[in-house]
Amino acid sequence: MKTKYLLPSRYRMIGWVILIPSVVLGLYALIKDWEPAVLDLRVFGFFLDDTFGTEKLMGLMENNVLNEILGILVIIGGLFVAFSKEKDEDEMISKIRLESLVWATYLNYGILIIA
Repeated sequence: MKTKYLLPSRYRMIGWVILIPSVVLGLYALIKDWEPAVLDLRVFGFFLDDTFGTEKLMGLMENNVLNEILGILVIIGGLFVAFSKEKDEDEMISKIRLESLVWATYLNYGILIIA
């Protein structure tokens, strides 16, 4: 069975190279409350609440973007690992992966509906 939605198998190693360091760095930043000053940027945001009680619907605010960068890297690395082919992929593995993908989609949309 030809699968068109899976990445080539070499992307699995690239995914692990992205995923592991970003998870380790993310846990370190979370535990030690580490935010490098170089990543303090003015970013666009919604529902801003200033320290002195000024509330705005949208605008620019000062924010450290380390968490966002690490979150995106974890997602990209996880997708590369999850959606790359095995080196020896037979029809049974393809069937199991497709069923898992369908159930993950059902669960994701169920959580979105509840939230």
